[in-house]
Amino acid sequence: MTLTDLLDALATGDTITAGSPAHAIMHETSQEALRITGDLNSGYHEPARVRELLSQLTGATVEESVTLFPPFTSDFGKNIRLGRRVFINAGCRFQDQGGITIGDDCLIGHNAVIATLQHDIAPSRRGDLIPSPVVIGNNVWLGANVTVLPGVTIGDDAVVGAGSIVTKDVPARTVVVGSPARVVRTIEE
Repeated sequence: MTLTDLLDALATGDTITAGSPAHAIMHETSQEALRITGDLNSGYHEPARVRELLSQLTGATVEESVTLFPPFTSDFGKNIRLGRRVFINAGCRFQDQGGITIGDDCLIGHNAVIATLQHDIAPSRRGDLIPSPVVIGNNVWLGANVTVLPGVTIGDDAVVGAGSIVTKDVPARTVVVGSPARVVRTIEE
């Protein structure tokens, strides 16, 4: 099994069985992500160097318009896709095995957590991993300390209030807050 095979399995939502060859590749890739984020988080780096390390982490060229303030962690790295003019503030944690797509012009607040994996509920299969992508549309603002759970899509122009836990899809042009996050208003601009 190769990383490409694993990414294909993750994209189709296949369960990654504990102890399987896919699981081994996932752990191997995670070690690379830990090394790169260790470099990223070890002192000050010019913005161009931060983007260079982020490109190494994701395996894709990161637009010059993307800004990341470390520290930043990623469990995997190779399943993150960033649009243009994305700002990721300090302390964010991305568990991206299931896939994280962030559209153009997004603001990701301090300490945001985006999770894309769940474990099987059955105790005998608890080590199995079930991937579900997170998709964040264009011009979305996630406030500080937001948690986005696996399988969630956040529509264009939405705002997620600080400290919210997003458990289900967020409609475009809405403001959601709370735990679980719920719509409190629409954006009428």
